Amino acid sequence: MSIGVDKLLKLLEVRQIDKYLFSGVSPKRPARIFGGQVLAQALNAATRTVDASRITHSMHAYFLRPGNPSKQIIYAVDPIRDGKSFTTRNVIAKQDGIAIFSASVSYHIAEPGLQHHFDMLQVPPPEELESDFDRWTRLAQEHPGKIDPPILHPIERKAVQPRDYLNPQPQEPQQQIWFRATGDLGDDLCRHQTVLAFMSDFGLLGTALLPHPHTGMDKGLQSASLDHALWFHHPFRADEHLLYVLDSPVAAAGRGFSRGSFYTREGLLVASTAQECLLRLHTS
Repeated sequence: MSIGVDKLLKLLEVRQIDKYLFSGVSPKRPARIFGGQVLAQALNAATRTVDASRITHSMHAYFLRPGNPSKQIIYAVDPIRDGKSFTTRNVIAKQDGIAIFSASVSYHIAEPGLQHHFDMLQVPPPEELESDFDRWTRLAQEHPGKIDPPILHPIERKAVQPRDYLNPQPQEPQQQIWFRATGDLGDDLCRHQTVLAFMSDFGLLGTALLPHPHTGMDKGLQSASLDHALWFHHPFRADEHLLYVLDSPVAAAGRGFSRGSFYTREGLLVASTAQECLLRLHTS
C-alpha cells in the first residue's frame, strides 16, 4: 500500500468510541472540509454497525454547514431498522455539538434478480491521459502566482477532456474522468465503498459549471455541495480504474444539478450518483 493511500485510509476509516459513536479528523488543507471526506467517514461509521452479510446499496446525504478541519467530527449512528433483508442507519455528523451533515444509509442482503445497465461511453484509456496531479504541477510551473502546486494525493484522476481553468469557455455540461486509488486496498468491500464515496464528490459541482464561463476558482462565485446521493449496484475495486461519467441536466435558482455513473474498465456500471450544489454569483 502506498504512503498516500495509507494516510487516506487512516483519515476515512473513523475511530470507534462507542457502539454507535465514532470520531473523525481532517487534513489541514483545504480550509473547508471536503464533502467527499464527510461522506466517506459517515458511510464507514454506519457500515461498521451492520452485519457483514448486508451490503450498502444507497446513501442519501445533506451538507448542512461548512466543517472546520481543525476540529474533530463526531458521527452518531442511529440503528433505526434491521429488517429481514434490508437494514437502515441514520448518521449525524457534529462539531461543537452542532450538526454539519446528515445521512441515511441502506443495506441489503445480496439476492438474484433482473439485470440491465447503460453501456459505457467509448473514451481513451487512462494510460493515454495526463493525471490531474501532473497537469496541475505543470500549470503551477507555467503560471507562477496564479495556480498553486498540488499536494500529493492518493487518488489518481485523469480527465478525458480537462477544462482550461485559466480561461474557462462554455461547453456541454458533461465530462468523463478516470479514477483509482494509487495503492492496494485489500479485499474488504466496505473499504472500497468508503473510498468510492470519497471519490464521488469530485467533479459533480464542476460539471454544473461547464456551460458557464466560471470555475470553482472564481472569487465571485460562492459554491458548495448541498446534498449527495450514492447508489452501489455491483461489487468493485476502487484501486482499479473506474470511469466516472458525469452530466448536468439543469442549473436554476442559484443551484446546479449533476449526476454521475461509475464504470469498470470492462464496462460494468457499478455505482451511480446525484448531487445538487449551490452556485451563487456575487455581483459586487
